[in-house]
Amino acid sequence: MSYDPNKKPIQQSRIAEFVMSDKQIVNLLIKTDVGHIATRDKNQPFIIPTTFWYSKENHEIYFHSNAFGRIKYNVSQNPEVCFECFESGRLLPSNIPLEKSIQYKSVIIFGKVIVIDDKNQKREILNGLLNKYFGEMKSGKDYRPITDTELKQTSVYKIKIDQWSGKNNWPEKLNKQKIMNGQILNPNGLIDTKPLAHHKVFLILHLMLLYQCLMALMSELYFHMYLQ
Repeated sequence: MSYDPNKKPIQQSRIAEFVMSDKQIVNLLIKTDVGHIATRDKNQPFIIPTTFWYSKENHEIYFHSNAFGRIKYNVSQNPEVCFECFESGRLLPSNIPLEKSIQYKSVIIFGKVIVIDDKNQKREILNGLLNKYFGEMKSGKDYRPITDTELKQTSVYKIKIDQWSGKNNWPEKLNKQKIMNGQILNPNGLIDTKPLAHHKVFLILHLMLLYQCLMALMSELYFHMYLQ
């Protein structure tokens, strides 16, 4: 069955056990270093990685770009965007081919971008970005303040969040098929009869072929011993 966003809320996950709470989503947004923003120019999608920070107070995401970049043009044509960030963990091996996986947590956000033009607000947002990644360094002490020239060369944006969802797929291990003496066991620890049935068929075919070979060999020996 195909997925229809008009019949199901976009923020609703199809697998209930993987759904992240709002608190978990906020925690991931705060700790994640890189996000991806998808914009659109007519029918062409465009996605970029970016640094960002999330404001719990305003329920907004902030990021920046070059003052004359493609993303600024795209959002001026269509402000609707999709934002994504994730955290990955260990690779998870399994002896079931398509059960192999990786630990991950991810957040998807839908919203509208607003370009920030006010100089003071731009400076405040950029300082918030610096505080997220370099919180141990202080403006005016460890680095000089942002200049007006730098503000003019930088575009600053906020995403007004309409919907969000999070997926937490972080198992410690995966299900595996148990194998004993080369035979696959089912979840109850009993030998799986399906693979054994196939083995029996192949065994019978091999025995029939061996019997035919032996009969041919005996006929050849009889011919050489008694008929020559």
